[in-house]
Amino acid sequence: MAQTMEECLVFLKEAKDALEELQRLDGQEQKLAQEEKQLEKNLEAERRQMADAVLQTVKKRREEVSAAYEKEIRKVKEQLKKMRSKREKAKGKGVRGRIEDETAIFWEQIRDLKLQRKNQIKREHLPGMFHSSLYYSLYFPHFLKEYLMLFLWILVIFLAVPWGLYWLLPEQKPLYLAGIYIIDVLLAGGGYILIGNRTKMPYMEALRECRKIQDQILENKKKIRKTAASVRKDKNEALYNLGKYDDEIARLQQELDDVAEKQKDALNTFETVTKNILKDEIENNYKAKLEQMQKNYEQTAESLRKVKEKVKEKRLYVTNHYGTYLGKEFMSPQKAAELYKIVESGKASSVSESINVYQNQKK
Repeated sequence: MAQTMEECLVFLKEAKDALEELQRLDGQEQKLAQEEKQLEKNLEAERRQMADAVLQTVKKRREEVSAAYEKEIRKVKEQLKKMRSKREKAKGKGVRGRIEDETAIFWEQIRDLKLQRKNQIKREHLPGMFHSSLYYSLYFPHFLKEYLMLFLWILVIFLAVPWGLYWLLPEQKPLYLAGIYIIDVLLAGGGYILIGNRTKMPYMEALRECRKIQDQILENKKKIRKTAASVRKDKNEALYNLGKYDDEIARLQQELDDVAEKQKDALNTFETVTKNILKDEIENNYKAKLEQMQKNYEQTAESLRKVKEKVKEKRLYVTNHYGTYLGKEFMSPQKAAELYKIVESGKASSVSESINVYQNQKK
């Protein structure tokens, strides 16, 4: 390096200018880097906004198309439900009418049997309880149902009633329960025996005749139940005149199928055609703005690339030309200016002397 003061001053001034230029380029690089980052962020945000607009618009239009058909489907389903309900009512009415027709003879026989028993009771001055089905279950059972009725009566009278009265007492003692059972047996059991003695023994022959009539009545009721069950199980519905209901149900079912198929076609058309049209329209609305933002971003990125290249070249130049003499500590415009002032003031005549003077002043 030149050792004269003039050459030293020229060297330090050039170093200061070069370092200032490098500093300016560094600042420009940082500014452009920030601008590039912000432009890229804005561009991505705009793209997301466009994608969201496409997504929301497509979703809303799809739901509107589907909802229109769903409304029609619900309407037809409601009509179909009402028509099936009407059909069931008509069938139920037909079944009831058929049961009435097919069991009419049994009901007629029951009425005749009851009239026959009534006349016999009246004619022979029999007890009125001979009319009651409960009496035959308690005193003259023939069928399983009647034996079950008798068993249930025994449970109620000799178990439920005594225990129910016992637990209603303010104080429960075994003696009280025994007393209740004694009273219950005397009253209920005695009453049962008393009624049996006054009705069965004196009128046994008439009771047997009434029992036969009761058996015939029960047999006819059994036939009525079997006939009703058979009618209800019969799958043949031709007797009930349900054709008009079946035709309307078939028409509504076909209408429902047609609407469902149209909905399927409409949604398919939407997915393959309409959705793309909506997407293109929205993207076209954003196109100009996105293109301008992309252009600004690319221009800034290109400017940043050029500045970085300049910074790289300048940094290498400064390092090669001035770094060796100034060292890392003095590679700044401010310190280069300080060294320049020291030489200019005559305190030093070379770079190394000016560095020593600067360091001594700092100490």
